[in-house]
Formats: sequence, structure tokens, C-alpha cells
Amino acid sequence: MARPVTLFTGQWADLPFETAVAKAKSFGYDGIELPCWGDHFDVEKALKDPGYCKGRWDVLKSHGLKNFAISAHLVGQAVCDLIDERHKSILPPEIWGDGSPEGVRKRAAQRMIDTAKAARKLREAAPEKIDFPAVVNGFTGSSIWHSIYAFPPTSQEYWQKGFDDFATRWTPILNEFDKVDVNFALEVHPTEIAFDIASTQRAIDAIKGHKRFGFNYDPSHLGYQGVDYIKFIYSFGKRIYHVHIKDAWWGKGTGEVGVFGGHTTFADPRRFWDFRSPGHGDIDFKRIIVALNDVGYQGPLSVEWEDSRMDREFGAAESCAMVKKIDFKPSAIAFDGQFDR
Repeated sequence: MARPVTLFTGQWADLPFETAVAKAKSFGYDGIELPCWGDHFDVEKALKDPGYCKGRWDVLKSHGLKNFAISAHLVGQAVCDLIDERHKSILPPEIWGDGSPEGVRKRAAQRMIDTAKAARKLREAAPEKIDFPAVVNGFTGSSIWHSIYAFPPTSQEYWQKGFDDFATRWTPILNEFDKVDVNFALEVHPTEIAFDIASTQRAIDAIKGHKRFGFNYDPSHLGYQGVDYIKFIYSFGKRIYHVHIKDAWWGKGTGEVGVFGGHTTFADPRRFWDFRSPGHGDIDFKRIIVALNDVGYQGPLSVEWEDSRMDREFGAAESCAMVKKIDFKPSAIAFDGQFDR
């Protein structure tokens, strides 16, 4: 069969877990990618309550759904970031604490370690074998993102300090991921230590090619930057541990706002780029499917639905149907291999 199509419920965490699961099933999905916020997946409960992970699976199984990954973008962002008041709105109170930046970063790092352990417990509670490595998707944050535009003049030494900081903070986390046989998949994304192909390679080099460091491939964050999102697949195929199906369009604004966003909110018609429901933007998903087959990725395709211009239930159902229509298994034979038979 083709790859399972799942729904990332990070944008649905305003709904109770059971409600989101029922909706995902009604939309046609094969599974759920669980966010570590809302009530969809609680890392602390997973570690402390012996029946918690089984309970998550019981709900999923009752709707015929599976789980292949959990996501910890919000806490992961705080590991390397320069912490300010914005982080308080996305972090659990116990991670924010008194807001002291270094304290926040250290608590976030410990929570990421705990998240790996919780992911392992969730996988072990699965009612049947899942032939896909356990993975935690997320962000890393970055201490140098604010310097992306090189003025005041920014040296390579300055930027290298940011990659060194990333390596110092994330190598111990990745070592703990390795102990429990869980992969970490960074969603390469503006504001992260890796946001294009060049910075992705630099991040891999910084952590000395740690085998637990890979990527949650999301083309939407690459396309509007002008990054070749197909080349990304061929460059890092063996480190693609999970895939998001998310669309974007660019070059559609009024000319008043550039690629940096102009301090406008999503769906402002002046914007140069915006996220769109899959199939309504400029991402070529058919090429992506071919490239994923070429590099051997056969894991889930997880719809991360973000489109401020569309009803989300309509969009989620339409997206599921679209992905199932364009996905296909790679061929096991050469197309002309039968000519001489």
C-alpha cells in the first residue's frame, strides 16, 4: 500500500483529543501526529501514569487510526532561543518558570529529553507493531536568527558561535534520544538553527553528524524563501525521518510586503507569501512524491493544515483526499524489464 496519511493535530489542539481523533477519521486519515500541547499528548502523564499511553492508543484504535510520531515544536524552540516575553505564551508554565532565560532553556532541554522517553513509552504501548522508527518532530530555536540579515556587520565567527551553542545544548539531548532509540526530526524553518540547505548542512556538521538528528521535511518553509525544496530531499534523504504536507504560495501580494513579512499577519492580502491548504499553493507535491520514493522514504505523509483563508474542516478533508490521490508506491521493476520475456 502507499504511505499512511496522517493529520497533525497541532492546529486542532483547541479541541479535546477524542474530538480531534473522531474528526480525523471522518476526514479519511489513517492516523494522527500527536502534538505535546492541548490535551492531545502530555509528556509528564506519559512518564508518570502507567496507563496513559495505552489510553491514547485505545482512543486511536477505537477509530481505526495509528500514530507514528509526536511533536514538541513549542518546547524545542526554547532550547536555543534568545528568550523573551513571546515564549511565555507557547511554553508550559513549569518550563517558563520565572522567565529567567537560561533557566527556561535548561528546563526546555530537560523536557525534550523527557519527550523522547515518552515517545518510546507510547510506541511500546502500541497494540501492534509499527514498522517505522519512533520520532519526535520539533524545533531547536536559534541564538543567531536575529542576525540573519548581516547588519550590523556579522562575521562568520559570530554565526559559528550560534552553531556551537546549538551543538552544546542539543548533543546531550540527542544522546538521550539515542539511549531510548528515538529520532529527533527538526522542521527546517526560519527562526531555527537550520532554515535552508546551507544552514542544514552546517547544523549537521556542528553536531558531528549525530545519527539521531534528522528532519521533518516541510516544503512550505523552503519554497517561499527560494530554496530548492526538491534538492533538499536528495541532499538529506537518509535523514528525513518524517514528512509534513503543507503548502504555501509566494509572489502573490500587492507589492507592499516582501519575503520577510512586513510585520503583517497571515492572510493579509499585501503579503508576498502565505501558507495555503495543500494543492492551493505553489508547492509541486507530485515531484515531492517521486523524490521521496527515490530516496527510499516510506513513512507517513502528515498533513499540517494551515490556511487562514479556508474553513479548516473542509481543508483537512480535501487535503487527505488529495494526498491519497497523488501518493504511490515506487515500482519494483523496470518499466521496460518485460520486453525481452
